[in-house]
Amino acid sequence: MTRSTFGRPLEIAIVGAGLLGRLLAWRLLRQGHRVSLFEAGSFDQPRSAAHTAAAMISPLSEVVSSEPLVYHLGMASLALWPQWLSELNSDLPSPVQYGNSGSIVVAHAQDAAELQQFKYDLQTRLQHDDNSRWLDQRELADYEPDLAHFPQALYLPGEAHVDNRHLLGCLLNQIGKLGGHCVDNTPVIFTNGELDLLGNFNYVVDCRGMGSKENHPGLRGVRGEVMWVETGEVRLQHAVRLMHPRYKLYVVPKPQQRFIIGATEIESEDRSPISLQSTLELASALYTINPALAEARVIETDTNLRPAYADNLPRITVNGSCISINGLYRHGYLLAPVMVDHLAQFLDQGSRGHFWNNLVHHHSEADRASVAPISR
Repeated sequence: MTRSTFGRPLEIAIVGAGLLGRLLAWRLLRQGHRVSLFEAGSFDQPRSAAHTAAAMISPLSEVVSSEPLVYHLGMASLALWPQWLSELNSDLPSPVQYGNSGSIVVAHAQDAAELQQFKYDLQTRLQHDDNSRWLDQRELADYEPDLAHFPQALYLPGEAHVDNRHLLGCLLNQIGKLGGHCVDNTPVIFTNGELDLLGNFNYVVDCRGMGSKENHPGLRGVRGEVMWVETGEVRLQHAVRLMHPRYKLYVVPKPQQRFIIGATEIESEDRSPISLQSTLELASALYTINPALAEARVIETDTNLRPAYADNLPRITVNGSCISINGLYRHGYLLAPVMVDHLAQFLDQGSRGHFWNNLVHHHSEADRASVAPISR
């Protein structure tokens, strides 16, 4: 059993059972610590952004419009995902599917300049690290036969996507099997109350995302809308992005011939159902990728809020024994493993990873918060 710098396993409370909370609980339990995971909602009806997300792990695609730190963190996560999923899948009867054969970016002829600009931006940002390459129509047909009508495409090797909903369920099951204490329908508030109301913990880690907005005034929600379709008419192996002057559509394959489609990024904290305009735009853009998708069945639409700070960068906030991870914006699956890995190393050994100083914000002793649960 792994021992911490305290010389014994730590008692750790994790508040929020989205991707960050579940990954962190799973890693800490594997390190030999004792973990309690608290969720405000129901485990049977998940409402986290991680449940809604397309779950792309795409540092190359994001580097064009993000800070360099996001790219470097994302590349570190890209190296962690296969290792962690191998560990997780070794204990599962039905493994979590993970596609790491890269992403494909396409554009219609009238929008070819958008695709050229994207390639130019990649070269400018990455310079010698840019390993993207052009596919002509014949090569594209080899990669994705159902996209062969596009004259060319840009291939981004190494990018990945994961079956996130199966992953989230498997993580929760494994947390329970490893001895974690999982409690749902229990909102937790960070106040100046006494810490022992929640339990005797060495650390409390806040992974609530938008649920912790009252404790992080600079946090905002960015609305995203997605659509799920099912069809046997079109097959895709790669995550596909369609460049367009007004929106950047993504289509990500999921098990059972299902696809998740999204593009919207709205500066709003409105959680209401998907708008008619977004529905029409997503559907029409999807249709232009392959007309056979006209016969796809819409099986679900969903909306959620991505938690983000003003700089759209993630942040670890340290208040003594209370720690918060937040602000992953639209990069949840891209950044979660490396954030969890650095925090787990810190909790386990007191060590600080390569990115620690760029991510951590400290509060003064007077600002330290403590935790109390709301009674059921």
